[in-house]
Amino acid sequence: MARRKNAEAADAVPAVGSELATVGKGVVRAVGSYALGKALPYTPPWVAAAVLPPTAGFAVNQLWGDAAMSAGFASAGIALGGAALSAVVWKTGDGTTKVRRFRRVQATATVAASMGWLTCAVTAGPFGTPMLDIWLLGGALLAASWNARQIMGHGAGAEAEETNGGTMGKLAEAIGWEKVTVKSAKGTGKGTVKAQIEVAPSATIAAVQSTAGKVAAALQVPPSGVVVTPDPEDASRGTVSIRVADLLKDGVAFLMPDAFGLMPTEPIPLGMYADGELWAINPFAAAILQHVLVMGVTGAGKSELLRTLLAHLATRRKMSVFLVDLAKGRQTVGHMADGIDWLIQDAREAKRMLKSLPAAIRARGDVLAAEGLDQWTPESSLNALLVWVEEAADVVDFAELDEIARKARSVGMWLGISLQRATHNNISTDVRANLQGAICMGVNDPGDAGFCLPDSVTDTGAVPAWGSDRPGYGYATGMGIPQDRWTMEARSCLTDRTVLAALVAAAAPYRDPLDAATAAALGQTYAQRAHQGTNRLTPGIEQAAAAAAEALQAAIAAAPAGSVAVPAAPAPVPPAPRPVPLPAQAVPAAASAVPADPFEDDDMDDIEETEAMQIEEIYEEVLGAIPGDPEPDAPYAGLGLDDDVPDIDEDGAMSFEPQERMSTEDARHTLYAELDMWVSQGRLEFSPADLIPATVATGRQRPWLQGELKRLVESGVLQRDGHGVYVILHSPLQPA
Repeated sequence: MARRKNAEAADAVPAVGSELATVGKGVVRAVGSYALGKALPYTPPWVAAAVLPPTAGFAVNQLWGDAAMSAGFASAGIALGGAALSAVVWKTGDGTTKVRRFRRVQATATVAASMGWLTCAVTAGPFGTPMLDIWLLGGALLAASWNARQIMGHGAGAEAEETNGGTMGKLAEAIGWEKVTVKSAKGTGKGTVKAQIEVAPSATIAAVQSTAGKVAAALQVPPSGVVVTPDPEDASRGTVSIRVADLLKDGVAFLMPDAFGLMPTEPIPLGMYADGELWAINPFAAAILQHVLVMGVTGAGKSELLRTLLAHLATRRKMSVFLVDLAKGRQTVGHMADGIDWLIQDAREAKRMLKSLPAAIRARGDVLAAEGLDQWTPESSLNALLVWVEEAADVVDFAELDEIARKARSVGMWLGISLQRATHNNISTDVRANLQGAICMGVNDPGDAGFCLPDSVTDTGAVPAWGSDRPGYGYATGMGIPQDRWTMEARSCLTDRTVLAALVAAAAPYRDPLDAATAAALGQTYAQRAHQGTNRLTPGIEQAAAAAAEALQAAIAAAPAGSVAVPAAPAPVPPAPRPVPLPAQAVPAAASAVPADPFEDDDMDDIEETEAMQIEEIYEEVLGAIPGDPEPDAPYAGLGLDDDVPDIDEDGAMSFEPQERMSTEDARHTLYAELDMWVSQGRLEFSPADLIPATVATGRQRPWLQGELKRLVESGVLQRDGHGVYVILHSPLQPA
């Protein structure tokens, strides 16, 4: 048994040895291949040093070395040619950096040494003494020096070698960037070249930014094509971005939604950046909802941008849109008006809407508090709300707009203001400070961009000073846009009216109506709005939407090629949303629930006098609203609301009888009936003087009227502006 095992072991020894030998040969081949691959890049200088000098030297010696005269002329010609060739190498060499200057010296020295040796080889020959020794030593040294340069070029010195090289180096010399180091210039493959810059201790990146126009002129690109962005962590470093090709000049196709019924917190695609990336905003998903200011001259593309934004929002759940455009509302968005819950084209209606927004903000805040939310999220029963105002200065005063901008953000109310120039004459600086998002399209004056864009953007050279020559182009900040995209030029989508109209109609079953809490707070102003968009509660909307879906497919097929981009793999369509019940404690109380009077009739006189003292400043306002007496000489010419009725004029046919004083309940009913009648007639604004007849009919006086108006304001039935005009939010006799 033992002998058998020993025999088997002995037979296994050759097999093991054979395997080891095979493995060893493989290792040797692998090492050899690796070494050869690493050595090959360094062999050209040695091959050139070994082959070219003896070959060329032997050739010139055989041609001209036999005769003294021919040898002399040949040596002189080769020497002159060598000097000229050395000068050409020196002149054409790039010497903008230390590494490149050394390489120029090395190349010139190599050419001069080679031509000098060749000159002597004409008469002495290549293989005699000392020509052979010079060839062997000098050739080896020159080849080794070029290998050393190669090794250092691929090592730690690579960055230095690329510094201020090529076109960027010449550019730096041309525009006076003597104290600026440009390095690592690389193309993105999307029409843009980027490079890192570093300034000397005596220079700043801000100074470099001021030369962006010179760079653009030197490179023959648009003024906005050069952007210099500082490094936020190192004041001596930055990035220069040069757009050498316009990928947006042929327009940007409208990107269809991935699906109907998306939430407001999904990104909203608006167009494309100059480097080919998608331009999208996501205001409702950002940490802070940032209101947006859109600015640009006529023809800059603001309307096209608005249509793209509204088209996407009109396909989403829990989203409502109020839009004010007194100039050309129907012309701009008339084909997609069904997706807008409240489209306003009348100045009076616009002012009433804006006056009612503070009450809606308070009501929405109460709902969110009851739901345990610090700010709006899709989990709330409230809709997200966009309030878009064109040329706001023509619609609302600054103080009112500032209040809305300050308070609306946390309750999911997004404010959009569109202007041609956001100067202090058109919008106050306080309001502008609350519009933290910005989209600036073409402006005529470069300084105008500073009214819209942050200084950190305009300082980089990102200024859309092309007027209306490039519609749709602009810069955008905030609203969920990454900060490194703020200085990147973008262009909004092109839109087709037929496609957008069919898209909005097909999405109607997914649009939620305005939530009950907000609608109740807006009151009669909202209930009597002139325009009402469609949503999933509109009768017969399912059949209309099905027909619209077919029309949408036909419109996409008929649209010009490249004008509509349909997602390759659209997301599944969510089911139609269902109404979300609103918590009872979160619903504002009905406007008809006017606070009960805690005082008896007997105490009314004292209360009236107290209230009269508190609202003395309103007294003059009311009396000033009463028209002058047409008969100033009559005995009753001086009669006021507080005065007693005069005695009967014995000579006249007219008599004055004092009115019987009504009870508080009857007097209030008379006043409320007057307001209710105005609501039924569509009249929602009035001044205190309009209620004088009703006040006289109750047998009451001015203090009582002012007290009742104050109570109605506090209960949310009325709203008073700063000019003595009241807006009826609810009828005091009808539930909200």
